[in-house]
Amino acid sequence: MTASDLAPASFVVNVPGIPDAELEPEALDPDQILSGDPVVTGKVLWESPDGKQVRGVWQITPGVVTDIEANELFVVVSGRATIEIEGGSVLEVGPGDACFLREGDRTRWTVHETLRKAYQVSL
Repeated sequence: MTASDLAPASFVVNVPGIPDAELEPEALDPDQILSGDPVVTGKVLWESPDGKQVRGVWQITPGVVTDIEANELFVVVSGRATIEIEGGSVLEVGPGDACFLREGDRTRWTVHETLRKAYQVSL
């Protein structure tokens, strides 16, 4: 068995109007909110049968929140945020930026403008 046998085939997902796509409300633990009244929405586009890989679109309105990350690669579609990684980097992200977050990273997201991203998470 090779690595290519374990991974899904390469593919392109074309989601017309992704910047304006309708997203569904997602829960945000009130303990994660440090300031503001951020609202989270999203939409899963694909999930592996074992649930260990998820691809989708996610959005958060302005505010400051904390999180503990999974292995995630994302591309910012719109908006701006500062992501502070505890004991590490400070990342300024905006439209077109690609970012990778490691599993277990403790982060603080300061969302300056409603941020929408396309992501892949590996659990």
